[in-house]
Amino acid sequence: MRQISGNKLLVKALKEEGVDTLFGYPGACTIDISDELYKQDDIRVILPRHEQALVHEADAYARTTGKVGVCLVTSGPGATNLVTGLATANYDSVPLVCFTGQVARHLIGNDAFQEVDIVGITRSITKYGVTVRNREDLGRIIKEAFYIARTGKPGPVLIDLPKDVMAELGSAEYPSEVNIRGYKPNTNVHIGQLKKAIKMLNKAERPLFLAGGGVNIARANDIFTKIVEKTNIPVITTVMGRGAIPTNHPLYIGNLGMHGAYAANMAVSECDLLFSIGTRFNDRITGKLHAFAPKAQIVHIDIDTAAISRNIHVDIPIVADAREAVLKMQEYVEPCHTEKWLGQVNAWQAEHPLMMKKHAEMGPKDIIDEINRQFDEAIVVTDVGQHQMFAAQYVEITEKKQIIMSGGLGTMGYGFPGAVGAKLGNPDTPVIAISGDGGMQMNIQEFATAVLEELPVILCVFNNTYLGMVRQWQKLFYGKRYGMTNLRSGALFRRTEGKEMPEYTPDFVKLAESYGAKGIRVTKKDEIAGAFEEAKKNTKVPTLIEFIIDPEEMVYPMIQPDGTLEEMIMDC
Repeated sequence: MRQISGNKLLVKALKEEGVDTLFGYPGACTIDISDELYKQDDIRVILPRHEQALVHEADAYARTTGKVGVCLVTSGPGATNLVTGLATANYDSVPLVCFTGQVARHLIGNDAFQEVDIVGITRSITKYGVTVRNREDLGRIIKEAFYIARTGKPGPVLIDLPKDVMAELGSAEYPSEVNIRGYKPNTNVHIGQLKKAIKMLNKAERPLFLAGGGVNIARANDIFTKIVEKTNIPVITTVMGRGAIPTNHPLYIGNLGMHGAYAANMAVSECDLLFSIGTRFNDRITGKLHAFAPKAQIVHIDIDTAAISRNIHVDIPIVADAREAVLKMQEYVEPCHTEKWLGQVNAWQAEHPLMMKKHAEMGPKDIIDEINRQFDEAIVVTDVGQHQMFAAQYVEITEKKQIIMSGGLGTMGYGFPGAVGAKLGNPDTPVIAISGDGGMQMNIQEFATAVLEELPVILCVFNNTYLGMVRQWQKLFYGKRYGMTNLRSGALFRRTEGKEMPEYTPDFVKLAESYGAKGIRVTKKDEIAGAFEEAKKNTKVPTLIEFIIDPEEMVYPMIQPDGTLEEMIMDC
């Protein structure tokens, strides 16, 4: 039987798994893998400029294509630089397979150069992690990794590859099937539980659908929308669930939670049945747990058994894949008499519509409104902060538009590399990143990747010269002591010291141009449309549009710290 090295088998396995794009950064322990990748043309290899950016790019590629994202990094710091991205993917249920180089087996545990126990370091933030100790196990482990990453509740898997194992000769066979004892993810729906839930739904006077990120992950949006229309039940979403139903649908109320719409939060507080699909009820949507949905019975459909009744006690638990569940629901649901309830919801929306103060010059909503006007089809990728919440509130999501972000971990620096990964996976779809001036600088080196790969992403930088979300808390709850949030000054700059405020650094436009990208600065409302029109003309390189935003812009509504959903700060 023909024998090949572990390095050759890895490349063969990637091809067998249908991998067309790999995000990699080389090093001593993976140089032989890089050599094997150089010899083939079927897999496109992307060379980002930092491993954290690399894993975010693979993450966004996976979220927007439905494929498994694949990473390759070297040992030691290469591996540890994956940690934030692995945690990001783990929280948001993104399927990744990440290969890390490792020193030879006889050196493991001896504090060798660039040796770390990356499996141990990442055990709590990966779905599965393993060091390959024997060459004959390599093919099976890779096959299992892809299966584990994409099945059940998706998530990141890490495979640690000792250099000597990969150099060793062994079988060229790659398994065609997986059989893992103890891992049998359940996707089937318990029909008895589902029928009980639907019976409860039919009896409810004030029913409410809550759609989480699980609906989007399962790509159940189309079926879920049909169920909503058939039952005539209003819908709220988590931030990650936005787009589960088109945001311009008349039955869509908005996001709930810390920065949710007034009507959405009030609907949760007053509904008598909360029918939730694909959410883990984290603290950002519940407020005080004892006061969450106090008048409601709760149905919870989720693929993760551990997520059910962990934070909020539910009345009817259903462990199932969201798409499988809504497909079955479609067979049983009936129209509901919700006219009176919808009247109340509409009254809340009229009382406190989701809106921002109008600006003579320019505000965040003006920018997002222009994105909504100019792009019928797009993938919008956000970073983390105030701009993320503005986008989550106002970006219109329809069948041809998608929004992705770091939701569970809240990772600054996700936006730019996320846009790169999304564009690589969707070359014919416009990709727009929305970042703050803080988050943009965390992975700004990816201009090199985007320019060399000829990716015409549009990068919107909301520059308010501050770390805006932290500043908002400082303004509301810390007596306007803006410590460590002013990006124009030193960490503890105080105006009372008589110092002049320094010029902002960097100059984003010049920095973009230094990489070979395009840069545009916008200071007035009437410049917004032209900036996007100009950006759309650049079909070979990214365009950065810097929007100069008032630091006093605030995200409202906002739940008070330790407050309930009804205790909303509407403005100040």
